[in-house]
Amino acid sequence: MVRTYAEAGVSGKGEMIAALVGELRFRRRESPRMLGRIGHFTGFVGLGDRVLSMCTDGVGTKLLVAAELGKWDTVGIDCVAHNANDMVCANVEPVAFVDYVAIDRRDDRVAAEIGKGLDRGARLANVALIGGEIAVLPEVIRGVDLAGTCLGVALRRDVVTGEKVRVGDVIVGVASAGIHSNGFTLARRVFREAGLALHAALPGGRTSIGAALLVPTAIYVRQALRACRAASVHGMAHITGGGVRNLARLKKGVEFAVTDPLPPQPVFTALQGLAGIADEEMYQTFNMGMGFAVVCPRRDAAAVIRAFRPFKAAVVGEVRRGRGVTVPALRLRYPGY
Repeated sequence: MVRTYAEAGVSGKGEMIAALVGELRFRRRESPRMLGRIGHFTGFVGLGDRVLSMCTDGVGTKLLVAAELGKWDTVGIDCVAHNANDMVCANVEPVAFVDYVAIDRRDDRVAAEIGKGLDRGARLANVALIGGEIAVLPEVIRGVDLAGTCLGVALRRDVVTGEKVRVGDVIVGVASAGIHSNGFTLARRVFREAGLALHAALPGGRTSIGAALLVPTAIYVRQALRACRAASVHGMAHITGGGVRNLARLKKGVEFAVTDPLPPQPVFTALQGLAGIADEEMYQTFNMGMGFAVVCPRRDAAAVIRAFRPFKAAVVGEVRRGRGVTVPALRLRYPGY
């Protein structure tokens, strides 16, 4: 039975990113110019007292679950969510979105269903769908791929990058809706090797495996913007691929200690139980019940928790002297990026 993301066929992504980014040497000299560094959840260009922000992401192999079930009306939500949630980590409001659908053959029904999800995601994120592209590529792609790009704007003084994170801050974790859109290569392999079809009941759950896997990614945009108005927010992290290690993207030279993790949903306990996956692998591959995190002074934690309603949120840890990310109760320690 496969027990790691690498054994499922996904490894070395960090090294591949580093190889690509290492070749990105050009920097525009004229205004508007790039601000900050590559590696945050979203990128920035300065426009006087404002910043323009862009990020891009796709849905990944969750699309193979949609294809097997013939259910395409939610993956558009995931596409918007993964971009808009990344952007709002900087307290930048997403304002425009474009999608890119690559498909091996014309299928009007699939296109319409994807469109329904994109529209729903746009409503939840309050972002304008201003265009996109459908490419029919029978010689390049097999099946469907879906990705998007988000554009946002904010006052420069309001941007949250993580640089203000300091020892003594607390970490507020916000519940995920489930597996969201990460770790699917491993998840699909585990269920397949266990001999469980997508229509089978999820072990320990109240729904089918397929239904649990297709639950759309939660969109935290309105709540995150509200939290930044209500409290002094020092950093925000979208917990996607890399799991809790995403916290380390906020600031180097400190330790993000997740002392009281949120409870994982049944889909995670089922995956871990079926394959005997180690805690270390689970918390660096999946969100494990926490889809978003906010770092703030302890005095502001209650205001942040209220701002994220109706999502469940709670203080899950603190910033300590050290480096990287830890989950002390499980004796987990991850180096920083």
